Amino acid sequence: MSDTYQITSHEALTALQGEPGKLAANKVIKGLDPLCEAYLAATPFVVLSTSNSNGDCDSSPRGDAPGFIYVQDENTLYIPERPGNKRMDSLHNILDNPHIGMLCMIPGLNETLRINGSAALTTDPSILEKMEANGKLPKLAIKITVKECYIHCAKAFIRSHLWKPESWQEKSELPVPAKMIAAHVKLPNVDEASVVSSLNESYSKRLY
Repeated sequence: MSDTYQITSHEALTALQGEPGKLAANKVIKGLDPLCEAYLAATPFVVLSTSNSNGDCDSSPRGDAPGFIYVQDENTLYIPERPGNKRMDSLHNILDNPHIGMLCMIPGLNETLRINGSAALTTDPSILEKMEANGKLPKLAIKITVKECYIHCAKAFIRSHLWKPESWQEKSELPVPAKMIAAHVKLPNVDEASVVSSLNESYSKRLY
């Protein structure tokens, strides 16, 4: 990219893109109102954005049955930490840098709910028991103190046709994640077939 075309100031960016309209400029609220709580109650999938002490960023999915997010009050919610691959990138980042962003999605709904705030990790039994699933409690939860939230418009979802199965590619045309993992890890005796076996075992036995 030529430096000639690089945007380096807020003024240049605004000159190019324009000012937000009144609807966009005034939609942010400082806590969860009943409408936001109802949205979260119907949400099965969230993307968490975190960064470490150096500012290196990470985005990580969290998902479960609608209602898996526990809302304690207008400024506090909890997300259960279900079993994963134990890298715990988001959790380590939260310990280094509590700032966090959330993108909450409901299948079939093009508008998303964005939440920004700060995060901490808790093993409080009184909190964990509210997020039991399949008879199992999470070992810990992510506590999020909400500082702002707002609805994000649907344009990206409309353009991408994300929720329209008729627009999806055939499965045979898609990238093969197991093949990618095998190529990336470069470990002896690890190939696509062994990764598929490992993933299937994890998906069938270690969701909770």
